Amino acid sequence: MTFEQQRRRLSGVVAIPVTPFDAEGAVDGPTYAKLVDRLVTSGIEVVTPNGNTGEFYALDADEARQCLEVTVEAVAGRASVLAGIGHDVASATRAAAHARDAGADMVMIHQPVHPYISGDGWVDYHASIAAAVPELGVVLYVRNPAIGGEQLHALGVAAPNVIGVKYAVPDPVRFGSVARDTGFERFVWIAGLAELSAPGYFAVGATGFTSGLVNVDPSISLDMFRSLSTGDYPAAMAVWERIRPFEELRAANGNANNVSVVKDALAQLGLCRPDVRPPSRLLTAAERERLFGLLSSWGLS
Repeated sequence: MTFEQQRRRLSGVVAIPVTPFDAEGAVDGPTYAKLVDRLVTSGIEVVTPNGNTGEFYALDADEARQCLEVTVEAVAGRASVLAGIGHDVASATRAAAHARDAGADMVMIHQPVHPYISGDGWVDYHASIAAAVPELGVVLYVRNPAIGGEQLHALGVAAPNVIGVKYAVPDPVRFGSVARDTGFERFVWIAGLAELSAPGYFAVGATGFTSGLVNVDPSISLDMFRSLSTGDYPAAMAVWERIRPFEELRAANGNANNVSVVKDALAQLGLCRPDVRPPSRLLTAAERERLFGLLSSWGLS
């Protein structure tokens, strides 16, 4: 697949699947494959194993490789696989090489987790990883508001295979400015804070958005994307109002329930267990009851 084809697919709903666990707490490969197949069958064109909704930071390296391999097999060429990678440069480079060899189309480099991040060091970190897999498209995950157009422009020059930016700073004005300071056409710009932020980010240039909600009901996310991509903001905001309580439940307590809500919803639909790993936690009985009401209002439970 060419970089141009990858860019087109990134201008859509970028699904972040959950990582289901079995009763012993291990990755449940067969269930994972069914969840991925459900996404692709519904029309999703980019699937991101080992994203934050997939509990990337709670998986060990072997589990992350397993999730990637299961995804590639389940997708079976029907969509693009965007493999989440990260940690130190050596670990990320190994994971990128594994993703390439396993059949992924692209990699997404998680935000560097380090207490001391310089602009130049940020560029070097991503350029080093991208250089190890020149045949793969690379997507950046930007959560740091200190990263601006200067750094993104420099990385775009240094790493031709960096094709997209998942921008997850909660500030659409900052996003619009950074995108234009970078050189707007250089990258595909993806709203990285999911459906509630998507209308604001699309208004200033995003052409795709990431989603965890898509695990629960792909049609809702696809409806919002179709509305945004055609400029029908009233229709997009109708979807926005419908899903706002669900997304606010995920965002409660500093996003503590981000993954738990999605997994519990899938459990209530009979699709996987609700288990999450620390530092996440299961929902309370009251939260589960509220979630049941939301799913019922969508006609799902």
